[in-house]
Amino acid sequence: MTSDGSFSPDARDSDAAPADAPRPDAEIGGRAAYLVLGMHRSGTSATGQLLSLAGARLPKNLMPADEHNAQGYFEPWRIATFNDERLRAAGSAWDDAFAFPFPALPPQDDDSWGARAAALLHDEYGTARHPLVKDPRVTVLLPFWREVFRAAGTAMRCVIPVRHPLAVAGSLARRDGFPPQKSLLLWSVYMLAAEAYSRDLPRAFIDYDRMLADWRGEVVRIERDHGAPLPRLGPKAAQAIDAALTSELRHNSAGGDLAALGWTGELAAQVHAWFASAAADEVAPVAALDEAQATVMQRKRELGPLVSPVARDFDAARAELLDLRQTLAWERRQLAEVQARHETVLRDWWTQKGVMDEAEVALDTILAR
Repeated sequence: MTSDGSFSPDARDSDAAPADAPRPDAEIGGRAAYLVLGMHRSGTSATGQLLSLAGARLPKNLMPADEHNAQGYFEPWRIATFNDERLRAAGSAWDDAFAFPFPALPPQDDDSWGARAAALLHDEYGTARHPLVKDPRVTVLLPFWREVFRAAGTAMRCVIPVRHPLAVAGSLARRDGFPPQKSLLLWSVYMLAAEAYSRDLPRAFIDYDRMLADWRGEVVRIERDHGAPLPRLGPKAAQAIDAALTSELRHNSAGGDLAALGWTGELAAQVHAWFASAAADEVAPVAALDEAQATVMQRKRELGPLVSPVARDFDAARAELLDLRQTLAWERRQLAEVQARHETVLRDWWTQKGVMDEAEVALDTILAR
């Protein structure tokens, strides 16, 4: 992107960064993954769509769109399913309000999980130079995934969208029926994890509402903070992004008073103030986040044993139901394909029978002469 916000097509025809651009530390091998970090319903899907249209490689198996996200999630559903399993193995879940700090497993157990993750990464992305990994669960599992990427010789570039926590809470209330206090705590925990686990990586904080209003300005921030251009952001990609990122994606506003929601609201306000500053290029001391993390740890000691197992068990039941639904959908697709093949064979048979009947009539006519 040029200084006035326009695009130079020539600069977007290759994955190479300008010669004088700083290079992320682990990118010597030439492969760098784009990781979208943050809470569910916080703008991660729109961010993933932006990055994918700008040239980051989507996975082979995408989570399908639904009534909650009509344009799609841009999410590797097999990796998301794996992450759910990994969280449950540590007694946690995606909606566990105390999934941060990272739920670790014994090293011997984590090795087998790492091997599975590496195989999934290869299956979904192959040798793509810029894989796009957008699954909010990666945020709270990032210490685990960092080792997977390191072993694969893949650098990491993080993009962290910042959306007001009350807007996220409204979206979660519509989709999952969560009370606002739970949603605010979840948002805070995910954002704390996103910042803490990516602190030594190339990362960009972008404002969700500004991205919808002027995505080009947020791309400037991404490229500057990564020290590298987005892979293939030419005029055609820009047109596609213009069409995709509209105000229609904003289904929930940030109305209300965070402080009125008790300690979870106060925590979310403290965390949001830091991230809003970061997304505005203002220097904010991490002491505020350290203080927020200490609050989460204290509440975890008090409430974690009551909350986390419930979230884990509910997630396990939900995962089983989802698996049954997906299996049923697959069987229905298989049945539809078999029926379609049967109808094709039957039509061919009737066609051939008609030809044979005509031939038989013609033969009878000849023999009757």
